[in-house]
Amino acid sequence: MAKTLQEYAAWLDERERLWPAAPTPVVPKCTPYLKPLPDVRGVAWSVYGVLLFISDGKLLHQHPDPLRMQVALDKTIQEFNMWNSMSRKPGAPWQYMLQQYTRIVEDMQLAASPRKGETPEINSAEVWRQLIERLGKKEYTWDEDLYGDLEEFSEKVAYFFHSCLQGAGPAPGALSALEAVAFGGFNQGAVGDMQCFTMVQLLRALRTQGAVAQLPDLFSPGCLSASHLKGVRQPARTLFETCVQQFTRHGLDPHEILFVGARLKDEVAVAKQLGLRTALYAGDKLHMQASHAELQQPELRPDRILSDLGQIRQLLGLASSEPTMAE
Repeated sequence: MAKTLQEYAAWLDERERLWPAAPTPVVPKCTPYLKPLPDVRGVAWSVYGVLLFISDGKLLHQHPDPLRMQVALDKTIQEFNMWNSMSRKPGAPWQYMLQQYTRIVEDMQLAASPRKGETPEINSAEVWRQLIERLGKKEYTWDEDLYGDLEEFSEKVAYFFHSCLQGAGPAPGALSALEAVAFGGFNQGAVGDMQCFTMVQLLRALRTQGAVAQLPDLFSPGCLSASHLKGVRQPARTLFETCVQQFTRHGLDPHEILFVGARLKDEVAVAKQLGLRTALYAGDKLHMQASHAELQQPELRPDRILSDLGQIRQLLGLASSEPTMAE
């Protein structure tokens, strides 16, 4: 039986792949505001920038640094033995692949039909599925016993490519914060820019902080509003409307949901517009997008500010297992 995406990621780890390094957190100067929110019954997290730190501050499909694209594509071509089925044109293999990759990404973005005013999102696995199908015309094959069928294989290639493109690692205290919410009896979910491999990245990162079996141990069923599934990316209202609908099925009203995000305009303000309680996570300069002036604007101002994920306990009125920065 073919490996699941999670099993494949663990298998790659055993091979000691050399991935780009995750960014080192740099905490900005800020004053946390941690008054408890007694009516909150659920927490929705943004993954990248809050639970998972990623180089460049956000997930990218096309990196502006040509060298980064070259390295990621070259490693992907070699890992999956793609060159023998690629057209023999002048130039390095990665250059030809870059042309094909860029064209597919741009075509998918143009073909997207999100709600007016919302930014389209693409599915990285679908990009690679189309690339693999083109290779198949030249009799490209792969080990289906290891990688699975075309859909499963495409997800694994997407995971590998993005792992070569951007480094990712856990935010300090991420596992402890998630456990505090889940074991405290709160519903818990995630919303925002994500791909098919995002939760696999998150689980791998959390396991560097402690023992966690699977993400269902931490997240409530059906509480995942992901950009690649909805076809739009932040600051799309659609993502947060879907999040509200998901929590509603667990019996929660919008004002009973706390959203935690690092980008004020693209995340926090949108959640606020839909009636969610909001908290800005100011735990890292690279990921936080909020100016002092913006924080003074009533339509943008978050209900609370966190400088440490462990402070979620104080907001929810949970017993703290360790001192928070505000104490």
